[in-house]
Amino acid sequence: MKTPATVRETKPAAARPWNWELRLYVAGSTSKSVAAFRNIERLCEEHLPGRYSIEVIDLMKNPELAQSDQILAVPTLVRKRPTPTRKIIGTLSDTERVLGALDIRSLDADPFATRKGEKRAA
Repeated sequence: MKTPATVRETKPAAARPWNWELRLYVAGSTSKSVAAFRNIERLCEEHLPGRYSIEVIDLMKNPELAQSDQILAVPTLVRKRPTPTRKIIGTLSDTERVLGALDIRSLDADPFATRKGEKRAA
């Protein structure tokens, strides 16, 4: 993981049908920061292949950058695009929570499948 602002892009911007812009705010190369980066990178490769970029911002080197996204804890992932902006704090190890919070799961889900706790109409 490179810092302070490393961007990983999988395809040129013109080739992306739907661009996901993510920012991961960290404080140095701690074990939690590295875990958060690995977890979000894995999820993006599984669910958004070729349609995402991850910008890593190290607040130890650039603390003033925390203000723009109102970062109060690290690691924090911010989904800039698609809108609306969403934030998740932590190592991003709970896959279901991360997919739900970023609204990624809806891209993979069957629109006619029942959700947990719902009953299918006859």
